[in-house]
Amino acid sequence: MKHIPLIAAAALTACASAPMAPPVPDNLRPGAQERAAFVRHARGVQVYRCDAADGGALTWTFIAPEAQLFEDAASQASLGTHGAGPFWQGNDGSRVVGKVKSRADASNAAADIPWLLLTTTAEGPSGQMSAVKSIQRIKTVGGQAPSAGCAASGDVGKQARVPYTADYVFFVGA
Repeated sequence: MKHIPLIAAAALTACASAPMAPPVPDNLRPGAQERAAFVRHARGVQVYRCDAADGGALTWTFIAPEAQLFEDAASQASLGTHGAGPFWQGNDGSRVVGKVKSRADASNAAADIPWLLLTTTAEGPSGQMSAVKSIQRIKTVGGQAPSAGCAASGDVGKQARVPYTADYVFFVGA
């Protein structure tokens, strides 16, 4: 019986060091053999371009994200970048490229980009990102294409850089 406090303390320590992901829709859950390894808060922009769609109507087309990755929303020291591909790269040079597996609307879908589950492929040197198998994009704020400004022929090719924030949860094999 005298070992129970030690076991409980060890269990609490282990739980405190693992990142906690908020509740997400079932379709955004990674495989059962994956666990959350770390979370990065992104601050940046979603880049859109005014293009002619099929039929000639003008519409905003998503081009790429451009964001810095931080430990949390209050941090000022960048731990990496997120960009076209999409890719996530740590300051150690390790990098993964993602492919959307599933999506769910954000609570304010008119303004906030969707939540995503992406599968990943490692590229570049070994490092923190190398073992990442999937990524959740959650807690999005902003980033949706503009609702106006892409209606006249003079707008074709114009870019819009829409601010956004999100949390990215990085999962590795269990």
